[in-house]
Amino acid sequence: MRLLLVEDDPAQRLPLQIALRQAGHMVDAVPDAETAEGLWLSKDYDLLIVDWMLPGRSGIELCRRYRQASKGAPVLMLTAKDTTADTVAGLDAGADDYLVKPVDVLELLARVRALGRRSPYWLGDCLTVGDLQLDLMTLTVHYRDQQVMLAAQEFRLMEMLMRQPQRVFSREYLEANLWEWGSEPESNALSRLVYRLRQRLSSLGCGDVITTVHGLGYRLHLSGLTDASAG
Repeated sequence: MRLLLVEDDPAQRLPLQIALRQAGHMVDAVPDAETAEGLWLSKDYDLLIVDWMLPGRSGIELCRRYRQASKGAPVLMLTAKDTTADTVAGLDAGADDYLVKPVDVLELLARVRALGRRSPYWLGDCLTVGDLQLDLMTLTVHYRDQQVMLAAQEFRLMEMLMRQPQRVFSREYLEANLWEWGSEPESNALSRLVYRLRQRLSSLGCGDVITTVHGLGYRLHLSGLTDASAG
């Protein structure tokens, strides 16, 4: 999933970003509400994780503005406030759940998985294209009777291709959506990523499942798969 994490304290933001990345998520981690709002106007997120106490505009106000913009992704509020009145205020602003600080990483990941199932982009815990399956929980790709675990960024590329198996993804689109906010990929970074993913898939006997459409980009090559439908 693509997540937007809004936390002004880098001592808390960075460990959470790392943990979420290791779970296979793409994480745009920003320190304030203004930056967050600029990002959600140009990108679609599966889930927002928002600190209540932000400099300038609060997390509550950010959540309210997100809902006013007709954005439907779930919002998880991080807060040191744990009274009933505070919980009600967060939920009334449009939050779907809250987690009291200090954050337990395992609980955070469980909440993210649960809330992700409410996302309008959710298609289930497993994507299927013919004999190819991608387990979103374990970052594992299965082909017939074999399987291999993918690195986090390999997984994100595979997930993107399998969610829209008929689509040709341009290099520009992939570079904009596979690298997080604040990071600029090197000129050959995407080619190296595609190469690594193909090598992983070759160990399963389906290294040619990702094809290059010259002058356009990349897509899944469905020939040889028994079912060309996505699940």
